Amino acid sequence: MELVIATTNKGKLKEINTLLAGLDVRVKNLADFPGCPDVVEDGATFRDNALKKARAIASYTGKPALADDSGLEVDALDGAPGVYSARFSGKGADDLKNNRKLLRLLKDKPDSERGAQFVCVLALAWPSGMGRRPKFFKGIVRGRVTRGMRGQRGFGYDPLFYYTKAKQTFAEMGPDEKNKVSHRGRALMKLQAYLQDR
Repeated sequence: MELVIATTNKGKLKEINTLLAGLDVRVKNLADFPGCPDVVEDGATFRDNALKKARAIASYTGKPALADDSGLEVDALDGAPGVYSARFSGKGADDLKNNRKLLRLLKDKPDSERGAQFVCVLALAWPSGMGRRPKFFKGIVRGRVTRGMRGQRGFGYDPLFYYTKAKQTFAEMGPDEKNKVSHRGRALMKLQAYLQDR
């Protein structure tokens, strides 16, 4: 089976490739298909965005496509940044700006009010005409937001997301350790089980 990963995020691609290793799947990415449409993520939920991307890329490539939408939901911010995680700090947003904004918003919150969860929804879609319904795989991991960035690994909000069981942020954990417990890792394990059963 050939599977197109519908993302240009190098961090996500690396994690997905690692977690799909060993399966009878040939992984492609958007760089293998020049001219792929740039899908606007304007859905109200992670599921909406993942499905929109997966369908668009499956249609363009003529191959099954896997899309991920994920983000951080902070309790004290009523679930924000949520689907806006990648563009939380506005135009020109990047990981550093997003992290700094989050720290500013939570600066007066005690540890007991810094609860958060990472959420990942994977959508697997097939080209139209194959008669296959999309499949979804969801992963959630609970933790809290630290008071400063810690660690050099990972991407996104990893330096701020403290995973209590490991007593480390995701950015302090090694890739293998993180993949076993992360939101994306949990969603991909469900995908692995689905693909193995096919």
